[in-house]
Amino acid sequence: MKSKESSQGRTTTSRHTNVSTGQNPSLKLQSTKARRFKRFGVLELSIWSLFGTWILFFGAYHNCYAQDAKQIIQRAEDAIKGKVSSYSVMEMIIRTPDYTRTMKMESWTSGTSKALVKILSPVREAGNRTLKLGNDIWMYLRNTETTIRIPPSMMLQSWNGSDYTYDDMVREETLTKDYDITLTGTEQIGGVDCWKLQLIPKPNAPVVWGKIVYWVRKADDLPEQVEYFDERGKLMRTMIMSDFKVMGGRIIPTAWTMYNSDKTHSTEIKMDEASFDKRIPDQIFSLKELER
Repeated sequence: MKSKESSQGRTTTSRHTNVSTGQNPSLKLQSTKARRFKRFGVLELSIWSLFGTWILFFGAYHNCYAQDAKQIIQRAEDAIKGKVSSYSVMEMIIRTPDYTRTMKMESWTSGTSKALVKILSPVREAGNRTLKLGNDIWMYLRNTETTIRIPPSMMLQSWNGSDYTYDDMVREETLTKDYDITLTGTEQIGGVDCWKLQLIPKPNAPVVWGKIVYWVRKADDLPEQVEYFDERGKLMRTMIMSDFKVMGGRIIPTAWTMYNSDKTHSTEIKMDEASFDKRIPDQIFSLKELER
């Protein structure tokens, strides 16, 4: 009996202790859940804050990366063309399996809307000129004293039998304006560390290439190599820059060699003289000057 009473007493005492301390098992469970939920809420908030910060960082990094790609191309173009204007005397050597011919010429450019190329030799072609005014391109043939307007459909045609096109010689398109530019990585070209960039035409841009891949030297932001692709993604030609030296107060590639897709023939331009960002009279870029 004593054992039973003692057991009952302990039970009664236990019950009274729970009441006296004011602890309700259900309330204790709710409190535990609340603490767990609070900890989970803080963790969830931290995760979302971290995620948001990562998104902002990635967006800023992407924009900076894209801006850097655009700036790399702009610096490369400015280095070889000048920010305002350029003047050059050059020699063009056309090499094919059947013959090699050479022309000497001089060229003036002003911004991206005006350009004039004048052939100096050989004698039979001396005096021929190609002029760009805005979106119009004109060609003057001295022997017949005729002026021909070059239609847009001929922009990819060979200029004077070379591997350069009318578009190359006077178009002076703005790569940073007409193309979306992506920095795709780095690569060595001829042992030189280069940035590798991909240029895709913007919608409705007045350009002739479906894609351009452009390598720029890291050391001095000068172009090293350029590949041109048609709208179907086929490689059409490759231009390689070489013979880097000081000319016109800056280091530039003084030899530009354009190869056709299978490299069976090529055209090399050798710079003999160059100056940049000097004033050029507007009358040089006129139909009157073209036919003079």
